[in-house]
Amino acid sequence: MHRIVASITSLELHAAALASGCEAYRPSNCPHCQGCKLWSHGCYHRKADRRPGALGALNPVAIARYLCAACLHTCSRVPLCIAPRRWYDWSVQQVVLLLLLAGVSLHRCSRCTQFERRTIRRWGNWLDQRSEAFVFHLRSRFADFGRESDTPALWRSVMNAMGLGVAMAWFDQDLVVP
Repeated sequence: MHRIVASITSLELHAAALASGCEAYRPSNCPHCQGCKLWSHGCYHRKADRRPGALGALNPVAIARYLCAACLHTCSRVPLCIAPRRWYDWSVQQVVLLLLLAGVSLHRCSRCTQFERRTIRRWGNWLDQRSEAFVFHLRSRFADFGRESDTPALWRSVMNAMGLGVAMAWFDQDLVVP
């Protein structure tokens, strides 16, 4: 099951899709037992609107849940603009990762972005630890990225060409993200 719905790219589109009863979030089958009968099962809320100046205008953001009739497990899917199991969205993480890939130190990156060094280090380590699997899938799907000589150059190309969020939506089809 794909946990990221790539067609919904903003919180405004997400709110409109939920209000109109859009079925884009309903999984085709249960990720636990592969059963096909999933019922709407309410929602949970996330604080996802972290844009500066927004002052939490769209918070709390509702995330639809679904219940499998066969195994009674629940599941949910998030739009592209909300990173699953992450506090900040992909675009914010992309800025930090691009700074790290450019060779900026943790201290300077922290001063530039106002994030703690611990958070920046965690995001950098996350990318380093999963980079081998991610790069394999990128190069097998997109031949142009195979031309990059080293991994940091490849990640810079990926983030400039498609963005971190779209890349993670592609990985979500085959891998567990994050």
